[in-house]
Amino acid sequence: MPTENLNKPLHCSTICKDNELKSFSRSMAELQWLMLIIVMVYFFIPTGSIDAPDTLIGIMSAYAVFVLLLRYVGARIEDTPWKLAVETWAMIGFITLAVWQTGGIESPLQNLYLIAVIACAITLGKIMTILEVALIACCYLLMGYQHYSTDIFAAQTFTFIMARFSPLLLVAYVTSILASDILNAKKRITELSQTDDLTGISNMRAFNEILEKEIAGAARYSYPLSILMIDLDRLKAVNDQFGHTTGSALIRHVAGLMSEGVREADIVARYGGDEFVVLMPHTDAGGSALVAERIRELIETTPLVIDGQEFPASISIGIASYPDNVDRAELLMENADSALYRSKMSGRNRATACCGRPKVAPIQACA
Repeated sequence: MPTENLNKPLHCSTICKDNELKSFSRSMAELQWLMLIIVMVYFFIPTGSIDAPDTLIGIMSAYAVFVLLLRYVGARIEDTPWKLAVETWAMIGFITLAVWQTGGIESPLQNLYLIAVIACAITLGKIMTILEVALIACCYLLMGYQHYSTDIFAAQTFTFIMARFSPLLLVAYVTSILASDILNAKKRITELSQTDDLTGISNMRAFNEILEKEIAGAARYSYPLSILMIDLDRLKAVNDQFGHTTGSALIRHVAGLMSEGVREADIVARYGGDEFVVLMPHTDAGGSALVAERIRELIETTPLVIDGQEFPASISIGIASYPDNVDRAELLMENADSALYRSKMSGRNRATACCGRPKVAPIQACA
């Protein structure tokens, strides 16, 4: 059975990934405001000296403006790992300037670096965390040089500074490992929840998430969208004659061929039993008809082979396209299902569009 394209559920994880990035972005905003509040509290109730209060006020004001612009003006910018990286770099910059004005290497605010490190480890992974810890180390050593001058290179002084810096390294290491394990486990759970157990392609839960998004996009931006409803012909006869094990193998075989026959951007899902559905973004009636016929021919000419015995298969297909033959994108599934019914009533092993405009010769038009 072809397996090259059985990773289709990974397309469905795109939405989950987008939601995850949005969640991380919201958490990052809360951390940014938390850091700003902590510095403000220290400013009004200092536990140590503040070198230049006016400068610290300017630093806090500039960072508050940055956060506001990022949240309200930058809200139009898509949430990406790079955007989160810029936010953590800005956090490090703000912390460094605040620490510099409140005692440098002796400042109690240097513990704020832990917030930036934990945020980076959870959202951006181990490599980026290592890079940011290296950046923090450089800032820390620079402040140490300001405080100790050339004595920083003395063995005792350098060891003392690194001993104070080591908890941050330990937190960064442990957090990045735990975050990596959690993210990998979450990714695996997400994939399992989106995958059909029998065929390995997307299940309807994952398919419906993408369908909802594509329907909204097609209606808003007026781009074409097509759906193929597909039924495996005469599966019951195979189950009755050769057993359900062979029937299940035939379903897996057909699912693999469909995944092979569609394009990279198309989403194949198991609708239930021996029925499948294909979502085709940015595809008009003509394009969907061509893909439907390619899938139909591929399955018709590629029988399942078990122990040298061939088990031929065929499929019936119903096609619906927005806006070519469906006025509203949300009616695509209903119209594709009606077209599928006509394909089965017309003799099976054919594709039927939901209107009377055939696009290629094998496509049957509805009465």
